[in-house]
Order: sequence, then structure tokens, then C-alpha cells
Amino acid sequence: MRINGRGRVDRGRALSFTFDGRRYSGFAGDTLASALVANDVKLLGRSFKYHRPRGLLTAGSEEPNALVTLGAGAASEPNARATMVELRDGLQVRSQNRWPSLDWDLLALNDLAAPFLGAGFYYKTFMWPRAFWEKLYEPAIRRAAGLGALSGKSNPDRYEKAFAFCDLLVIGGGPTGMMAAHRAAEAGLDVILCDEGTVLGGRLLSEDETVDGQPGADWAAAMQRDLAAHPKVRVMTRTTVTGAYDQGTFGALERIVPDAEGAPLECFWRIVAKRSILAAGALERPVAFAGNDRPGILLAGAMRAYLHRWGVVPGRRVAVFGNTDDAHRTARDLAAAGVHVAAVIDSRTDAKVQGDFPVYTGAQVCRGAGGRDGVEAIRIRTPRGEESIAVDALAVSGGWNPSLHLACHMNGRPDWREDIAAFVPRDGMVPGMTAAGACAGAFSTHGCLSAGAAAAALVARDLGRTPSDAALPEAEDAPYRIKALWAVPGRGRAWLDFQNDVTVKDVVQAAQENFRSVEHMKRYTTQGMAPDQGKSSNVAALAVLADATGRGIPETGTTTFRPPFVPVSIAAMGAGAQGMGFAPRRRTTSDAAARARGAPMIEAGLWYRASYFPQAGEATWRQSCDREVGMVRNHVGICDVSTLGKIDLQGPDAADFLDLVYTNRMSTLKPGRVRYGLMLREDGHVMDDGTCARLGEGHFVITTTTAAAGAVMKHLEFVHQCLVPHLDLAMISVTESWAQFAVAGPKSRDLLNGLLETPVDDASFPFMACGPVRLGGVAARLFRISFSGEHAYEIAVPARYGASLFDLLVARAEAMGGGAYGMEALNVLRLEKGHITHAEIHGRTTAFDIGMDRMVSAAKECIGKTMAARPGLVGPEREQLVGLAPQDGRSALLPGAFLFAPDDKAERAAAQGYVTSAGYSPTLGAPLALGFLRDGRARQGEVVKMVDHLRGAEVLCTVTDSVRVDPEGGRLRG
Repeated sequence: MRINGRGRVDRGRALSFTFDGRRYSGFAGDTLASALVANDVKLLGRSFKYHRPRGLLTAGSEEPNALVTLGAGAASEPNARATMVELRDGLQVRSQNRWPSLDWDLLALNDLAAPFLGAGFYYKTFMWPRAFWEKLYEPAIRRAAGLGALSGKSNPDRYEKAFAFCDLLVIGGGPTGMMAAHRAAEAGLDVILCDEGTVLGGRLLSEDETVDGQPGADWAAAMQRDLAAHPKVRVMTRTTVTGAYDQGTFGALERIVPDAEGAPLECFWRIVAKRSILAAGALERPVAFAGNDRPGILLAGAMRAYLHRWGVVPGRRVAVFGNTDDAHRTARDLAAAGVHVAAVIDSRTDAKVQGDFPVYTGAQVCRGAGGRDGVEAIRIRTPRGEESIAVDALAVSGGWNPSLHLACHMNGRPDWREDIAAFVPRDGMVPGMTAAGACAGAFSTHGCLSAGAAAAALVARDLGRTPSDAALPEAEDAPYRIKALWAVPGRGRAWLDFQNDVTVKDVVQAAQENFRSVEHMKRYTTQGMAPDQGKSSNVAALAVLADATGRGIPETGTTTFRPPFVPVSIAAMGAGAQGMGFAPRRRTTSDAAARARGAPMIEAGLWYRASYFPQAGEATWRQSCDREVGMVRNHVGICDVSTLGKIDLQGPDAADFLDLVYTNRMSTLKPGRVRYGLMLREDGHVMDDGTCARLGEGHFVITTTTAAAGAVMKHLEFVHQCLVPHLDLAMISVTESWAQFAVAGPKSRDLLNGLLETPVDDASFPFMACGPVRLGGVAARLFRISFSGEHAYEIAVPARYGASLFDLLVARAEAMGGGAYGMEALNVLRLEKGHITHAEIHGRTTAFDIGMDRMVSAAKECIGKTMAARPGLVGPEREQLVGLAPQDGRSALLPGAFLFAPDDKAERAAAQGYVTSAGYSPTLGAPLALGFLRDGRARQGEVVKMVDHLRGAEVLCTVTDSVRVDPEGGRLRG
């Protein structure tokens, strides 16, 4: 189906590819779609609901039918548009949504059941019998759902993300966009020009017309070379702008050149622009008539694109049906290329007859006939009656819809223009965006060039630059003439949404069943919910709805356009997060030393921390853990606590800011002192706990739990930027900048004083003190705080000194009868002391629940304070933090187990609480646990029953205080 002398492919470079296992050939410059057309392949897919045969409809990213799977195995990519896939040698392609084959698809039987599967059938069918839902309906629906299928294997492809900034973002590389970019760059603006095509030109590549005395495609190529060489312009082809967001931010998906060695598959861009020009062109729409979904029925503009750009046609005997002059343009171009034009059917009675072929005015195509693999004839209705015309392809043009989707991404609504029977963007729908050219309703080439220059001049003046006043190139300026035609009445199903099998009858039925809102109709019929998001069908569908409800099209309105404009792979949006990039290994400075000592590593908030440090003769982790706990209680232990979040805040208003985010007051904290703090979420529940150290008058360092470091930083930035932007402060996460080690135990001060240049004592450095120190000539920070309940310190040094300091501390501790301890011992130490972690502040607990309601200051406001006082969040009916001890002194207590009254049946309705953390205490010589129990603080001494059905455990426990070791705090203060 190649046409000699037509197209811009490289016929000297043949490429081989397979489709459903059959080998075909094409040329460099082909798309998969054009190569299949060249090989006379018309059947490319099956529709979703009825599994009807589908062929090409368009030549661009709006294609609803030709969705295929590329590649095989882990590298397979489902739901790729054949119209956007650049042909490459060895490409493997499979059709989808069919079984066992595309030609013989058993689910095509659904088409026979079409009378029972109309609009909203699922709402009516799957309600009864009720028991059938889980056993029959849901499994069957899930098996049938979806189009292409993922391989189920890890994706081996590489993706990237990138950021760009500019004065002006031009969206679309047709004549409007090229002229706008050129004029803006000449005015001195930094310009980014994005276009989804492989080269610039837009419709100029698909038409037989001249610009400035030369073929339009040649003029576009010359303009692209000029723009690429301009120092103020970045040309980004193969890049689709997918969404418009706040503050001039845009998302864009770049498809990388196929087979570029070592290159990623796609790159997702975040582009921030001071201004933008939307020059996205327009999308042709079909006309609905019976049988208009048969393979071989294409849009007229798409047929011209295949002819002029790729030198192929989908048939040798073609008819053209339309309501604009585009129908005649298509017929003239086909006839000039030697294709037999069987007829031009123009629904307008006043159409100008053009060309040496039969022209029927005031006529309509009322039916497409033929086999299921393609159209073979059409039935037309004329003022003289009906007749049939034999064809093997039909070009249809129902007019053009401006591609205004991006302008609607911030909830703006477009205006209806009766003269072009289409919606156009309104000014201000996206701040800083100007729509120009065909996407604003200018459909001539001259109109587009003029609109691009005017938009660039407007932006240039707005940004303080002087626009160029150079003359415009000469180009076609024919008026756009249309008489709206949405659907041809008659018997048979007339299709609107080709992928989701929505017909005119479905839309009318939705209106009859009172789904009169365009949004309700969309959801009831699934119109516009296919992968093309209704680009070809939405306007026609709402026009049918308007007619069915007796309203005008402007009154009926449009559905909400949302990003992305084209499908974006999750891998591209999350570039860098595949494999270990999803949860990168974060290692402390002591990691190598810990592993050298045989310590097993466990994950804690993406960090890897030592679980315990085994020694010779210890056969189980419990033996190591018990030894390490005793070591801290009786001698001295070293633990790497660098993973705790550390946030540095500085500024004259830092203290006031911390008063807002913490429940207790931090502004009264004196320099050189530390205070424990509690943060609440806006809903009143505990977000995190940690310490706040005041290093100077306007200088604070706060710590967070390891797992919540990122969330707390995000919370603080939100509060500052959105709630109190007037406060003068700055903050930065310094977690990775400092290596920090706990030195805990009765001999901790002796160990440190052997290293510090200036020794410390209780008078100079009391409990909850902080300040700068020096050791070995290195500036460090010292904090007198304790998570273990022992006399303890935390010493922080710049991270580059962390490894050597850990080795030094551990060596000195071992000489004093101590050594390193890991997470298991740390957990037991904090359980003995009743200290909480995120096992307790897990998102559903309040300050009242954990016994810290007195920390919520009555003298100031803080985030979450009012919400925390809501009825139901305080009072004896709440589950409150308690300690638990087994009555027999030896039975293990299990985290996750539920608590019941001793005589109650262990079932959900009788549950009174649950266990959050548990372990064995070598200090007490017995198991212990923390948990939440209804009115627990008033029930100390009572007996409750711990039950874990999963692990088959049932233990009677005594309710105790949460603090079991040194409740007076003498050890940590002494």
C-alpha cells in the first residue's frame, strides 16, 4: 500500500518487525501504524466491552484503537499506541485484548449479547443474587478487565527525571508554536519548545501546501534547524506536555530516541515557566453512523497524514465523508496520488463541488458494511434516496476540536464557539498561559503563524522585552466552513467511544434514565474513560446528550479534563525508584565496623542498623541482647544513633515557630539546654516525639524518630510555608551531616572525660544540657540525654569522623567492661524505662493515651491542640498506655496480641486493648511489655488476659506502670 513518490521515510533503510509472530518490513521514519498500513494490515485490536474488530482511526497520540504490546518478557510494554511507536529493526509487537488470537477472539461473543450489555448494565446486572458477587461476578469481571497485561516481572528498563526552567514554554511544534518560539527568542526570552512528534511541523508534515514559497514540510525543517541553533531556544521533540500545575509548573514526558545506546526509555520532566503558550493544535473528530467502527474507516486528516508523511494509504478505492472542506482536500490529495476516489459525501447542501470525482452534497453515510475485518462498502443517503458504494477505505471528517485539554487542568471551563462548532480556551484558565493557533480556533496556516507571532509579542511585552515586528511568511489562509453533524440517524449501532464501545443509543439511554449531567453520563456509559480520554469522542457525545436533553451544547458543558494528557508510565514518574532505588540502603558511618564484628543488620526507616553484636560462646541473639543490656546497666555501652532525624532551625522567629509545632513551650528553653518535645498532627493525634536543643539564642537542633524524619521535615516546611510564612527562620535536615553516638551507663562520664579536651561534671554539664566540645582537635556537640534510662550522653561529630570515633568509643568501652550494643538491647532498655517509639505513637494515639496530656501547654496554642480535645479523644473510655507483666513471671508476651478481661471470651467485641512492644528484661529477670488498655492508668494491679490466636498464645498479665526500672530517674540524673 505504498505510494511511489510520496512520504518522507528513508526508503533506503529497510526495517524488519513482527506483529503477532508474522514478519513484516517497513522503512526508517515509519511508525508502527504506517508500516502496518503499508503491509495492508487493517485489523489491529479489539474493543474493550464487545471485542469488536478495530483498526486505525487517527495518526497521532489520540488514537483509541491501535493499542499493542511491545517486546516480550520483562521488557514488554502494554498499551502502546501504534501511531506513536517509531519503527525499529527487530521490533516485536503483539495485539492484545483477545484470545486465542486477534482473528479468532472468543470474547467477540460479547457482541452477540450487546442488547443485554447496554449503558449501565453492570449497575443493574450484578446486584442480584447477592451471594454471586464474590463467587462469580467479581472474579469474572477482574479476569476480563484491562487491555494489555504486564509481564509480572521486574522492569529492566531505565527511566530518568529532569528539571528545566525558562521564561516561556511553548507547547506544540506546529506553525503556531515554531513562530511563537522564534519570535520570543528573538525578543531575548529563554524558550523551551516541546512537541510530541519526532520532528517539528505539526500539520504541515501532513498536508500538501506551501509556506513562504516552499513545501510546508521543508519550511518546517528549516525553521527547526534555526530554532535548534538559537542560543535562547531548547527544542524538545518526542516530548509531550502532560499536565499544567500551580506556579507555572508543567509535567512533560520525553520518549528517548529508540535504540540509543545506554539511554533511558523515557524521561519525565518538571518544567517551570514564567509564561506559556499553548499551541497544541486541534484534533479531528469522527461522525457517528451505523457501522462506523469497522477497520478501514479513518479520520480524513489521518488519511492525509499517512499519504503525505509516510507515503501509504489504507485502501485503493476510497470514499470521503465530511461536513467541512477538509473532505474535499482529502479527496483531491488522494486523487493526485493515484488513489481511486469512489465518492465525496458532503452533508452540507451548499458545499462547493471540487475535483474530478463523484460528489454528493446534502448527503450522509448512513452505514458502513462489510466483513468483520474491514469495510467493503458504504450505504449513503442522498436527497434522491439511498445507494451503496463499494470501497475498501473511508475517510471521515466531522470537524476539528481545539486541543485545549491542558488549559482545563486547573479546573477552568472552555467557551463554545458556534462558528467552528467547537470549544475554545478562555483567557486565564491557567495563569500565565496564552492559547494560540488551532487550539484557539484559528484553522488556517496563515492564521496559526499570525497567532503564534501575536502570542509571543504579548508574552515578550509582559516580561519587559521588545517583540519582533518582522513580516510573516506567506501561507494558506482559507476560511473554515462547517455545518455541525454529530450523528447520522438510522438503524444500527453508531459508535462514539471506539475503545469503550459507547454508542449514540447509550448516551440517549443515559439521558432517559436521568443521567443528564455530562459527568453522570460519562460514568454511567464509560464514555471518554478509555485510554484516549475521549479526545475523539467527547464533544460529539455531549452534543448527542444536549440533543437528548433539549439543551444547548454550552449549557450541557464539558467533562473535566485532568492530567495526564497522554498516559505516563509510573516508572517514568518514579524514575530512579526501581529496585534498590525504591528503598535505597542508607548506611551509618559505623556500618563497616559493625559488620566486621558480626552484627546482623536490620532496616530502620531505610537505614541499616546493627541488631546485636555476638561474641564467642553466644548461640542465640537473646544471649547477646541480655549481655548488652547488662553491660549498659552496669558498665558502659556505645550505640550509633546517627539515624535519628536531625533538623537545624535558625532565625529570630525560630523559637516562636517551635512553640507552634510542639505541644510544650520551647521559647523558654535557655541556650545550652535540651527539652523533650511532642508534636501533634492537625487532627490532634501524636505525630512524633524527640528532643529540642537550643545551641544559641536563635539556633535550635531538633531530633525526630528515625522512621518519621522525612514526615516531620515535610510537616515543618508545610507549617512554615502555608501557615506562618511571616515568621523569619530557615531550616534544613542535617541527619546525614552528623554522626551521633550514645554513650550510656554508670561509667559513661569517665569514658568521655578520657577523650574530651575539657572534662564535664554534673555541675558544668547537668542532665538535659547541651553544648560544643572538642576531642582530638575536632569540634563536636555533646548532649546529656538518655533513651536507656542510664547516666548517658550523645556525642555528635561531623560525619567524616564517625567511623574513627565509633572505633575509639567501643575500644574504650570494652576496656571498661562494656562495648557496643545494638537495636535489640536498645529496645529492651527503653521498654524497661517505659519510653515510647512509633510502635506506640502509631498514628491513632493522642497525648492523653500515652500519658503526656500535661505536656500540651495551656498557656499557648499549638498545632493539633484544639482537635486533640475533641470528645472521644480524652476520657476513661480511651485505651491508655500501660505496662504488662506475665503473672507466672516467665510466659512470653507478644506484640500485636489483644487484651481481654480474664473471664471474657476472646473475640473482637470484647477486646479492651492490645500489646504494642514486648521483650525479656534481664534487669528484672522476666518478660515485660507495653500496651494500650481501656482506662488503663486506673487499672494498675488488675489482671487481664493476653490472647494471640495466630500464634496460639494465652497469658494472664498484671497491669503495671509503664516505667519498670528506676521510676524516680536517679540513674539518668546522677
